[in-house]
Amino acid sequence: MKYYCIGIKGSGMSTLASILHDLGNEVTGYDDSRHYKFTEDGLRERNIKIYYEAHDIDSDTIVTFSKAFSSDHPEIKRVRDLGLKIMDYNQVVGYVTKQFETVGVCGTHGKTTTSLLISHIIKNTLGCSYFVGDGTGYANKSDRIFVIESDEYNKHLLAYHPFITVLTNVELDHTECYPGGIEEIKDTFRIFGNKSNLIVACGDDLNIRGISFDKKIIYYGFNDNNDVIAKDVKLSSNGSSFDVYMHGSFYGHFELPLFGNHMILNSLAAIVVCDYYGISKDDIIKYMKTFKGAKRRFKERVYDDIVVIDDYAHHPTEIRVTLEAARQKYPHKKLIAVFLPNTYSRTLALLSDFIDCLKIADKAFIMDIHCDRERQEDYPNVSSDAIIAGVPNSEKISVPLVGKLLKYRDCVLCFMSCADIYIILDKYESLLKEQKKVLN
Repeated sequence: MKYYCIGIKGSGMSTLASILHDLGNEVTGYDDSRHYKFTEDGLRERNIKIYYEAHDIDSDTIVTFSKAFSSDHPEIKRVRDLGLKIMDYNQVVGYVTKQFETVGVCGTHGKTTTSLLISHIIKNTLGCSYFVGDGTGYANKSDRIFVIESDEYNKHLLAYHPFITVLTNVELDHTECYPGGIEEIKDTFRIFGNKSNLIVACGDDLNIRGISFDKKIIYYGFNDNNDVIAKDVKLSSNGSSFDVYMHGSFYGHFELPLFGNHMILNSLAAIVVCDYYGISKDDIIKYMKTFKGAKRRFKERVYDDIVVIDDYAHHPTEIRVTLEAARQKYPHKKLIAVFLPNTYSRTLALLSDFIDCLKIADKAFIMDIHCDRERQEDYPNVSSDAIIAGVPNSEKISVPLVGKLLKYRDCVLCFMSCADIYIILDKYESLLKEQKKVLN
């Protein structure tokens, strides 16, 4: 088969393109952005061609496109005029999941890390294919197991076919897709979970406990009413350690080179899934210690006494755990947040939560709201100024004003967003390097 992926540099689309290639298909793609994105690494490794302008396309090519591209985008209109077959992104992904015994990892937060951790352990033991939304993906037809990050945006995951469902947590998000609010979100996860044979879910989450599943459930968490429990947790500047109890009995002691209680919860989900597949406790312990984390999840670079962290956090809960993890690892440094809000609807719906979580930082810099699927005129009274007004010691920042960050030393700067935060991050790091040259 031949596939043409429009918006191929998007995190999900780049992964899908890589997997389609691995399964023996001929894959090419299109994107508006010529700027390098971390998601294109896998495409380059596979020599998948990326086009930036109109070109010839074979008539038997199947086209799929990112939902970030509107239906009136010139390239989408062009392929439609050519009479090419067009399939929704989630339909193509669903077709892939049918070919394996699929572990679908879903939830408002933690999907990427949990998916990667599960796949990291299984691929080093039993072998597996995987599809993760950080631009990481691989497939082999001979694998039995397929681990996939299952995104609830626009209910995409309902096109997938899970054998095991992992549900990390449930909160209000993607308000533009869920007019029914949290109850509609919960119902979407209920439908997805009930498509599987087994559900592995965080039992500490009250929204999850409020979902009526009709399949077998294994609950994990810190609370005593779970089937799998983490106890004796120790958080240090070197990482996290904890004991795991399964169904009342001691299972094992685990060490994780990651930070924050949320990472322990992600690890519990991985332990349950890997134990289900018969992977030995010793192997789970071994490979958990070697897990490097996901792209754009708490990625650090050090410049003398300055630590720069790049993180995908864009929801208040994600911002909170990122800042708390930075505090855990660097308790004696000043903590500075640089945040690029994404979508007007999310900012409006979760404004008070954004304000509360950004108060964790000693200083917060907020950029103008970024959105490529909503119109600002539809949200005339929504702006990042509302966040700034509620967060003490915060102010507006933009790429031309990034130089104001240079005065901060002996600090941790957390750059957080699911949008193009790398533009201001790259500019800041470039200025840091220039400053160092001048000082030397």
